[in-house]
Amino acid sequence: MTIEIFLVFSILALALVLFLTGWVRMDIVALSVLCLLAATGLVSPAEALAGFSNPAVVTVWAMFILSASIYQTGVARIIGSKVLQFAGKQEWRVIMVIMFTSAMLSTVMSNIGVAALMLPVVMDVARSTGRSPARLLIPLAFATHLGGLTTLIGTPANLLVSFQLEEAGYEPLNLFDFTPVAGIVMIAGVLIISLAGRFLLPRKKPSRDKDEDRHHELTASYHLEDSTFQIQIKPGSTLAGKTLAEGRFRAALGVNVLSVKRDGGGTILNPGPDTLLRDNDKLFVQGKYDTIMDLRNWSAEIPSQKLLEEIEFQNLGFYEVRPGNNSSLLGKSAGKLKHIGSLNIRILSMMRNGMVLNKNLRREMISATDTLLIITVAEQIESLLKEGVFEEANPVTEARLTTTYKLTDSLFILHTSNAYQSLKKTANYHFLTQTFGLVVLGELNDKGLLVAEDEQSAESLRPLLIYGDMDNLPLLQGLFDIEIFDEQIPGAESLETEEVIMAEAVLAPRSALAGKTLSDINFRKKYGLNVLALWREGKAIRTNLHDVPLRFGEALLLYGRREKITLLSKDENFILLTESLQPAFRTGKALTAVLILAATLLMVVTGLLPLAISAIIGVIMMVVSGCLRMEEAYGAIDWRSVFLIAGMLPLGVAIEQTGAAMLLAGLVENLLGGFGPMGLLAGLYLITLVTTLAIHPAALVVIMAPIAIQTAENFGASPHSFMIAIAIAASGSFLSPVAHPANLLVMGPGGYKFSDYLKIGLPFSLLVMLMVFLLIPVFWPL
Repeated sequence: MTIEIFLVFSILALALVLFLTGWVRMDIVALSVLCLLAATGLVSPAEALAGFSNPAVVTVWAMFILSASIYQTGVARIIGSKVLQFAGKQEWRVIMVIMFTSAMLSTVMSNIGVAALMLPVVMDVARSTGRSPARLLIPLAFATHLGGLTTLIGTPANLLVSFQLEEAGYEPLNLFDFTPVAGIVMIAGVLIISLAGRFLLPRKKPSRDKDEDRHHELTASYHLEDSTFQIQIKPGSTLAGKTLAEGRFRAALGVNVLSVKRDGGGTILNPGPDTLLRDNDKLFVQGKYDTIMDLRNWSAEIPSQKLLEEIEFQNLGFYEVRPGNNSSLLGKSAGKLKHIGSLNIRILSMMRNGMVLNKNLRREMISATDTLLIITVAEQIESLLKEGVFEEANPVTEARLTTTYKLTDSLFILHTSNAYQSLKKTANYHFLTQTFGLVVLGELNDKGLLVAEDEQSAESLRPLLIYGDMDNLPLLQGLFDIEIFDEQIPGAESLETEEVIMAEAVLAPRSALAGKTLSDINFRKKYGLNVLALWREGKAIRTNLHDVPLRFGEALLLYGRREKITLLSKDENFILLTESLQPAFRTGKALTAVLILAATLLMVVTGLLPLAISAIIGVIMMVVSGCLRMEEAYGAIDWRSVFLIAGMLPLGVAIEQTGAAMLLAGLVENLLGGFGPMGLLAGLYLITLVTTLAIHPAALVVIMAPIAIQTAENFGASPHSFMIAIAIAASGSFLSPVAHPANLLVMGPGGYKFSDYLKIGLPFSLLVMLMVFLLIPVFWPL
């Protein structure tokens, strides 16, 4: 093994580890591979950057735009809706029509684009036929894979194998060279799933077609009945006269207020943040019942001056500390910081430019010039100084605490229903420390001594000494006084009218919101909608949603005014799962878009122009004719895929030029050569198929292509046969939800678990492999 081959294998191994673990984004991994190859001299700078001008890469981004043009003009939606009208009521027939329609659209559109387009249509079909979406959505996703296999432009993997063949000196594949093998696989696959495979799909409660049943369907699917109840604002409560926003019901209690019933009559559905609360209002809320029940036993009081004078802090002391230029605290929120390593620390106030800050410390980021007022034990201060966390620490006198920091003016006593050690494990501790920025100084024993944390008992129920903004005390008392109202809970139908509705949505394939929480994006304020629940990995999450990071493929249950939900449908970050709420298409340009696409493909079929140039001409014509705006064209491109492919292509060059492909091909031949060409083909196919569980199909094809070509050459077999098999194995992603974005997109709406994909995907993948092995020798002799 040469040093060049060793370097290639090292870079390849690093890329595979990063792909498998997901520690770094795939496109960043690909660009890093590009840079490493150039830096080590394995490829020249020109070869490293050649991927960005590669015809396959150009064709990929151009096809994303052409696919978006078909979407925006409503061509695919019109075809899908019209065809599905003939699906009938029988399940096998419904599945067959959905799959054939989706597969045919995927021959010229991106797989994920077709899945996103057909998802609301199929959800409506499920409702109108009284079937569970779980019976229809995996077939939809699988059909997009099958259709994409049949043409050169169906998937990026098909384009890449053609380019790799051309780079190796072989004839590139034509537009319909995949069709004989993949077309038969597509037809057989649709028949297998619709007639037999459907029995492996999960059986869930069916959808309903009546409006009142739809209300029940949504609430039942997300188990909202388990988390909805009524609370009442008592007469004289400090909450009366405040708005819902000022009451902090969502932030403090983790509840959504779904409706407000006035004492004198009348109900406000989906009340806004400015809704004013009144005495005896009954609030229909969704959240944690136990949280409210527990708070009813809480109370707060302002300590007497005598008690304040008698409180002894024992070994706890107050210190003014400065972080210094190299402190690990710099840039962290002063209000969120509770521990440094294993050491407890409580930040009470901070002084900045001579001003004392003790409100909203969560918004204040610690800088080197800040002075922090903390309470801790002397031993911990010494440790923190030695570690360089603080560069200076000074005890604070009682006079300075009183005059400068107004400490005694910010203390109150809190009586809870939990011992402090148990309280810290509950949602109500978050309620205290995060929502209101309160600091628990410790427990007070009968003698007025502040009990150190290591001396506290898990069973002792003692009052807590709290430091915080006293302006919040009336609001806290109002929340403690909330009454659970034992009355018949309103049914789901009472929450909806013509103007106020529930709807489901999923994150769009290229949403910028993945990984962010509802709090991060300020969802309620930005969109004017409540998120009642989300569906994740087969389970409904209904509480503390504002702190849950959003994931692609999860379904969100939304509640709000119809116009707000309709407005959300125009947001590129979301896909609504109800067809009637979808934005209007440019249907007047539908015929124009079809003619432009047909002309583009005709130029390729007749050999008039190369595919990449024809595709660019098609893009220009779509924009010039008004089928698509240029801003939409840029937004339609999946730049992650473009950079992934462009970054990984130099790795394929390095694998071939350094002899690494020949070495790997020799290993494959030694292991499987005794089984003949079909044995070699089967081995490469299985390796590719299994690896799709963790690696993007396009990146996988770039890695496998040089090995497949070299293996075929060594054995005297046809490289075209091997490459077509590799492309089908890479793009036929049926084994898991993460194998392809189309699979993940339907996971939430279908209520699927990981095992649901494996249950049907594994036998189906093996059947597809068997069909490929039977068909390739017929159409592409080995």
